[in-house]
Amino acid sequence: QVQLVESGGGLVEPGGSLTLSCTASGGTLDYYAIGWLRQAPGKEREGVSRINSRGTNTRGSTLYADSVKGRFTISRDNAKNTVYLQMNSLKPEDTAVYYCARGLDNSWLPHEYDSWGQGTQVTVSS
Repeated sequence: QVQLVESGGGLVEPGGSLTLSCTASGGTLDYYAIGWLRQAPGKEREGVSRINSRGTNTRGSTLYADSVKGRFTISRDNAKNTVYLQMNSLKPEDTAVYYCARGLDNSWLPHEYDSWGQGTQVTVSS
């Protein structure tokens, strides 16, 4: 079964940037959608962004939560079996544990994903 590992989290100032990586082992990501989701203290896990698989009909299409549109960019490098989340103009409200997850194309809600990474902490504070 595929294992997903996130990396790249840390502490950044408001307005700063951070890039998260999600790398798979034990399987490939190219036939699955990969989502980034986050969970802040006391809040439910929510979708941040998603990129679809290399499948014909929905190849590479992306989706972003309204709260991060224009600031975050999701991308994938199938040769490296890795998905990235470039986060710019970070705000304190972006503080959360960020998870990557694997699912079928167009997955969005947490229950729609079938495999998860361990999470990486992103803290945005002055």
